[in-house]
This record gives sequence, C-alpha cells and structure tokens, in this order.
Amino acid sequence: MTIQWFPGHMAKARRQIEEKLKLIDIVIELLDARIPLSSRNPMIDDIVGHKRRLVVLNKVDLADPGTTEEWIHYFDASGLSAIPIDSSSGRNVPMILSRSKQILQDKIEAQIRKGLTPRPIRALIVGIPNVGKSTLINRLAGRNAAKTGDRPGVTKGQQWIKVGKEMELLDTPGILWPKFDDPLVGLRLAATGAIKEEILNVEDVAFYALKELIAHYGDAVRQRYGLEYAQPDLDNPQEIVGIMETIGRKRGCLQGGGTVDLEKTSLVILRDLRSGKFGRVSLERPVAAAVEQ
Repeated sequence: MTIQWFPGHMAKARRQIEEKLKLIDIVIELLDARIPLSSRNPMIDDIVGHKRRLVVLNKVDLADPGTTEEWIHYFDASGLSAIPIDSSSGRNVPMILSRSKQILQDKIEAQIRKGLTPRPIRALIVGIPNVGKSTLINRLAGRNAAKTGDRPGVTKGQQWIKVGKEMELLDTPGILWPKFDDPLVGLRLAATGAIKEEILNVEDVAFYALKELIAHYGDAVRQRYGLEYAQPDLDNPQEIVGIMETIGRKRGCLQGGGTVDLEKTSLVILRDLRSGKFGRVSLERPVAAAVEQ
C-alpha cells in the first residue's frame, strides 16, 4: 500500500516555510506522542536544514507514559532536545519557551554582550495535519489566535502570533509528504486520525490498530469489550478478524441476516482508540522504529 498525493496547498506551504526560514531562530517540530516517527515529516530535515530545533511530543495524555519516556531518550540520543506536552490541558506547555531559551542561550547572551535587550525568539511551528498545532498556539498565546478543528487541514495560511514578550510564533499549514513508502506509516497516521478516512480502507486501519492493541494492551481490549479469549496468534489474520467480529456483535454492528458489519465495527474501534477508551496507548516504539529504518 503506497499512498501518494501532494495537494497544492501543501506544496505552497513548503515554499512559504522555506521563504521565512531566514527570519526564524528555532523550529518547533510538533509530533504525535503515540507515533512520533510516523508523524514526523521526513521532508522537514531538508526544509529547515541546520536551524536549531525543539521536538515537542504532543497528545502525551493519550500516549503510553513509559513509551513516551523511551522516545524522549531516543531523540536526546539523536542530538535533538525533546519534551512531552498536552496542548489541550496545557501540561508542560511552558517548557517550550524555557527549553527554547536554553537551545538559543548563546545567541541570547551574544545580544546581551552587545548591550542589546534580547528580542523575542522567533519560532516556526511545523507538523503534519491534525497533530495539534493550532491548539498549542492558542495555549501559548493565551487566546484563540489560531483556528482549531478535529479534522486535518484546518490551518490554511501563515500568521505571526505573539507569545507574551519573549516569543513570536509563525504558524503554518500542516505538510504531509508526497507518498508513504512504508505502509505502517500510513496505517499509524490513519489510526490516530491524521489522515482523512476516505483515502484508506477503514477495515485495514482498524485491523492494524486492533492487532497492535491486543499485542501490547490486551487487557484493555478485553475490558473495553467484555471479551474472553486466549492470546491469539497475531500472525494469523483470521484470529484478529474473529475478534473484530465478536466486538461487532457485542456493539450491535450487524447487517441483514445477522452478519457483522465490519466497516461499522472498524469505526467503533478507531473511535475508541482516538478518544482514549483503551487508556494511554502508543502505536510505535523506538526499538521497532530503529529496526524499520
């Protein structure tokens, strides 16, 4: 499964970012804490070049805390400072300014040595659609400065937004890359809601998500749907489909003749995943990511 597209507004967003980079002090790269590498645009390295960068793992309230800690160490080992936040509640959001100051400390001190009052840090926020950029910007700004929504593609243009007296943010539309060569990347993005459901088979996405949930959070799945089963053979697709059908029956997702409607069942599973009904779960881990690369 190779998904390919490059909507015109995303190509335009890339050009706009490249034009504004000379004005930027630091790039804030916003990722989904549940799927950090899969929600990371591989074109960003080429676009931002050697600009200083802060990795921000958002939606940490939905992610497995132990796995998130592993990701923090992973990025630190890669030479990138990383912090976990929840833009919706504001958890750890003030760390963005303080950590940005640390990363830019030499530049700030150079301004002071010249007898200048340090100017506000100019930050560029980048991230794929629906990763929470607008919610974060509004939290930082303390007002509704950016449009928000639960669907990809809400932000359409660029705007500078003041964060107190010490930071100015440049918001940008989310940029997806031209294609996903790794089918797992597409499935993870779809499972967490970063990709519009229309472009993927919802049953494939739910199958992937359920398989991951059973592998790592089996008790949560059993408890959520009142299931009783021995650990299935995850390499046998029929066993996973059988569990999906059981969930469908329990949730009343039936068609004429009493057969299970797998599409409706799939939407139930994905809705439960995205809204945290299984607890705090992660769909990607640093060890697996290192193997895949």
